Amino acid sequence: MSHEDFPTENPAVVTCGLPYANGDLHVGHLRTYVGGDVFARSLRKLGQQTAFVSGSDMHGTPVAVNAAKEGVTPEEFALDWHEKYEATFPKFNVEFDNYGHTHDETNTQLTQDIVRTLDENGHVYEDEVMVGYDPEADQWLPDRYVEGKCPYCGAHARGDECDEGCQRHLEPGEIEDPVSTLTGNTAEYRERTHKFFRVSEFQEYLQEFIDRLEGTSNARNQPREWIEGELQDWCITRDMDWGIDYPDDDASEESDGSLSPSDTDDLVLYVWVDAPIEYISSTKQYTERVGAETYDWEQTWKESGEIVHIIGRDIIQHHTVFWPAMLKGADYNEPRAVMASGFVTLGGKGFSTSRNRAVWADEYLDEGFHPDLLRYYIATNGGFQQDVDFSWEKFRDRVNSELVGTVGNYLYRSLLFAYRNYEGTPDAPLSDEVRERIEEAQSEFGEAVNDYNVRKAGTAAVRLAKFGNEFIQRNEPWKLTDENPEEAAQVIRDCVQIAKAIAVLFEPIAPEKCQRLWRGLNEDGHVRDVGIDAALDDPAASFDEPTELFEKIEDERVEELNEKLEARTAEATADSEDGADSADGEETETDDSAESSDGDVTAELEPLTEERIGFDDFQALDLRVGEILAAEGIEGADKLAKLTVDIGFEERQIVAGIKQLHDLDALVGERIVVVANLEKAELFGVESNGMLLAAGDQADILTTHGDAEPGTKIQ
Repeated sequence: MSHEDFPTENPAVVTCGLPYANGDLHVGHLRTYVGGDVFARSLRKLGQQTAFVSGSDMHGTPVAVNAAKEGVTPEEFALDWHEKYEATFPKFNVEFDNYGHTHDETNTQLTQDIVRTLDENGHVYEDEVMVGYDPEADQWLPDRYVEGKCPYCGAHARGDECDEGCQRHLEPGEIEDPVSTLTGNTAEYRERTHKFFRVSEFQEYLQEFIDRLEGTSNARNQPREWIEGELQDWCITRDMDWGIDYPDDDASEESDGSLSPSDTDDLVLYVWVDAPIEYISSTKQYTERVGAETYDWEQTWKESGEIVHIIGRDIIQHHTVFWPAMLKGADYNEPRAVMASGFVTLGGKGFSTSRNRAVWADEYLDEGFHPDLLRYYIATNGGFQQDVDFSWEKFRDRVNSELVGTVGNYLYRSLLFAYRNYEGTPDAPLSDEVRERIEEAQSEFGEAVNDYNVRKAGTAAVRLAKFGNEFIQRNEPWKLTDENPEEAAQVIRDCVQIAKAIAVLFEPIAPEKCQRLWRGLNEDGHVRDVGIDAALDDPAASFDEPTELFEKIEDERVEELNEKLEARTAEATADSEDGADSADGEETETDDSAESSDGDVTAELEPLTEERIGFDDFQALDLRVGEILAAEGIEGADKLAKLTVDIGFEERQIVAGIKQLHDLDALVGERIVVVANLEKAELFGVESNGMLLAAGDQADILTTHGDAEPGTKIQ
């Protein structure tokens, strides 16, 4: 690992968190996989040797529980979902170099090898823990067979995670007032011998690691509370039949407390041990297929590779605490970067698979929409670590205004003019103005990749298309063909070059559409195989008449889709109220995924206050539209950021607790709502002159729907 700007001389691997083999994919699940695919393609575009890998997470309690409900083995159940995922990702142009699963021979063997190494290196010990036991079923209860109260925040929690409250990882035996999910009866805690990984020994290393980790700011800041606090050791075995067996074949009873074979015969490894090791296993399988001379997995994982993990933000701790400690303890390379995405909501509300309130991946395709449209929407709609809201209305608006109105409009009008007047590219040199603008777009793209900014990389081509529309409108070649044919040829030569540059730079976002554009320009090969420099290569001398690349989505189509969603949601909700769900008719949507980037979000809303204020009190608030000019974190403060905001009459400095929750660079240019007459305050030694408004614990920043100018009063 170099920490040098991409491209480096080291091989890179981009991984996506493993989807849990336990249910259908919806558009929320696709956020990290599309983001990972865009980032991997972008690295290759810069000339970086890159492998893009993932796999299905096959193990864990939910698989065992649901398999039993369906009357099949856990392996049969999980393999069925694995095969569906493997078939679905390519439909959205998510092209993994290798897609494996955690139950295959490669991952089983590699997991046991790594755990054995950790044990031999003295990083694992045994200890007695209190584990849930169901006396009626006469069965030990793995974590997700137990529910109860979180010992930290008091919220209802499952055995491994406070999924409805503070989101903390929970160890076996921590849940208070435990209940068996098998029978609904009170569970007992009984003493059991389990295996522990000495995470606490790696505290100093992890504190140094998190300081050099690259990626999104939430991935660097969120785990600091753990790493800088009292770091707890980690129980890595479970009382289950389904999973990878603890590697006890060479174990023996040692004075340091390591386990003998008899101690581990009925234990399997915790799912969060073998799941991330699949990253290595999948890379190894890729090497086995293409050969080490093409891609060497050992160089990447054991020597000097650039490892980039792209995940959902709810599994940051696993990838920035447990995983790097495991890698360090087993003598593997550490991650260079972790990119943690925000969640995806649906029309401002959480996805609910139980109430069929979701836009399913297959449904999206069945409705006839092109996958590249969704790729553009979810990859460029806000900073990567920000939450993204999907609605058919918003989807229509962005497709129609940006893909159809900006990119498609430019490509069709310019190439059609070129074809009708020159049958291709006019014989003229590229102008300095257009060369410099394309070089600027190339620089934007490269800087975005090195800043781990998927949105900025994805919109570099859109901004270039916007320039192209302005360029052709300003130069009016339709007038020049008669008045000054030489200048007309120059303008259209420039326009064709811009079109080619768009094909090159936009390929990571819209690979299928850009290949169609590439072939329409009569270029050879595949646009995915050319580097960023190809944006300035001479275009082909001739090409056929172009067709429109994107189609407008009509309002009637959106109304139809919303009616379908509302109808099936109402039907599923009615079913749940008839007793299909929990006893009180409500079911809180939880995420059973070891990847957990699926965007299933259910917010606990605070009750409305009983106190009312008068209209005069409201009028006393001076709320103004502000535009963020600059944003940076405050050194030494985990949560605080300093913003420079234009409020029309002046520029203000505002301090806000958004450092861990937003990509600060991506906020520049956003129009926000500011309380302009709030008394000045000093936070962490920095003056704050105003307050921005944001919703919820994740600080969803209030923005303007239209283009209200900075300083406009909100009333």
